[in-house]
Amino acid sequence: MNEELRHLLENCLANGSEEDLLVIKQLLEGVQNKIHLNRRTYIDGILHMEPRFEQDSCEITIPISPMIHNNLDIVHGGITATVLDTSMGVLANRLLPEGYGAVTNQLNIHYIAPGIGDTLRCRAEVIHQGTKTMVISGEAYRSDGKKIAHATGTFFMIKKP
Repeated sequence: MNEELRHLLENCLANGSEEDLLVIKQLLEGVQNKIHLNRRTYIDGILHMEPRFEQDSCEITIPISPMIHNNLDIVHGGITATVLDTSMGVLANRLLPEGYGAVTNQLNIHYIAPGIGDTLRCRAEVIHQGTKTMVISGEAYRSDGKKIAHATGTFFMIKKP
């Protein structure tokens, strides 16, 4: 595995464009974040998620770079969805009692504007917390403050095994 990985990396470094090299650097830094900063998931590390919490909200900011662009050079909608789902899911999990976890049951997203600029910031707030489900809203903003997406999510509350 090490030899195959070394060959693959050397080939990419030798033949990649400046943009390719930037993406490789960000991916490797993301894996390093997972390892050294004790991030829980690779997605968290690779997207360089920076969470911020208030009492009833969660905000996650990520840098915008070519790594998360679609073929129009704007943030891929799936990345926006991932960060919205993560901010809502993290909030849901923070509000649950010990021994319980929240998983996404339904996610609805309305895309409003293109994701451009330096950062993508997603903010989540609880709409309703019942005994078995939680409904959370999320909004995504680009660095100039323009809202680019609005989402709602329903989360099942489950007992951890």
